[in-house]
Amino acid sequence: MPRRVIFFDIDGTLLNSGGAGQRAMEAAITFSLGIDLPFDGILTAGRTDRGIVREIFERHQVEDTQENRDQFRDGYLQCLPGSLNESPGLLLPGVESLLDELEASNHLLLSLLTGNYRAGANIKLRHYNLHTRFTAGGFGDDEPNRDDVARAALESVRNLVPGIRGADTMVIGDTPADIRCARAIGAVAVGVATGHYSLEELEKTEPDLLFEDFSRQDTSDRLLSAFEGRSAS
Repeated sequence: MPRRVIFFDIDGTLLNSGGAGQRAMEAAITFSLGIDLPFDGILTAGRTDRGIVREIFERHQVEDTQENRDQFRDGYLQCLPGSLNESPGLLLPGVESLLDELEASNHLLLSLLTGNYRAGANIKLRHYNLHTRFTAGGFGDDEPNRDDVARAALESVRNLVPGIRGADTMVIGDTPADIRCARAIGAVAVGVATGHYSLEELEKTEPDLLFEDFSRQDTSDRLLSAFEGRSAS
């Protein structure tokens, strides 16, 4: 029976899609709403899809209605598989070995905490053959704020891990937003510098644990020790 949960971010943490997600979003926005260069100057790292789309709508004076949001989302999900097939993406260093080692623990549940739409996350994970690795999680379908996604992720695993508290969880991600949302639920905060932010930039957010990447053989031991350190304090 799992007693603890590790929530993984996807983009920049598990994989680099080679920009496939952004290109699929641009294609969907241009096709469905007739907007050119929708991402001009818009930061996407660490944000939710819902939050990104809301900013695009505001910038281009598109009414933020459920109909427009659904139209964009459906177009994006239709474009994403082709964009992934055309992209030189890859799994990030050490990811497969790390997941193998963590899965070997009977006391851990691996889950997701991502700004991706739920369906978009599944498409990306399937493309990289990671779709069987994770259970439940929090996604960026409805919440523009990543802290709220973290709260939703914690709620999603309560039936799977009875009595789970934020202190029994860990959030692993590549942006300051991942570290902040870990703090929002009282989780162990782990940064990895395989995305948009450097090791030095992530260090300023004061994570509990920080990795350059997951290629070190002791990565899983260090993650589990961070849990033990939390229990002992």
